[in-house]
Amino acid sequence: MTTDAETVPAPLRWAVCLLRIEAVGLALVAAFLIWSDLTATAADLTSALIVTAFAVGGAILLWVLGGALSARRAGARAPAIVLQLMLFPVGWYMTQGGLGWVGVPLIVLGAAVCGLLVSGPSTRALGAR
Repeated sequence: MTTDAETVPAPLRWAVCLLRIEAVGLALVAAFLIWSDLTATAADLTSALIVTAFAVGGAILLWVLGGALSARRAGARAPAIVLQLMLFPVGWYMTQGGLGWVGVPLIVLGAAVCGLLVSGPSTRALGAR
């Protein structure tokens, strides 16, 4: 008898792990935004709440996609890749704004997760062609 961890190939397990780490990181950002929304004097409360909701939703989505990929649901791969590709422009503009120490790792992270998700073992495990 094999366990689920044995049937999921290593590249897919790493992709799921990185997606879950991203989800936790974004949840921490969302927690900071919630605290800021509650304590700061905002010039535009609506915009602040929208940004906070976007961060909360992104964290939830990353976590759910990680779970779906670990359950080998092929339909979760494309949305996960799209979210990772969104890290490229974010990382680029952070680098251009003088935050290269954050921007470059974001670009590398997005590329790494995309590579893991489109690798041969992950593709075979998800049943995609």
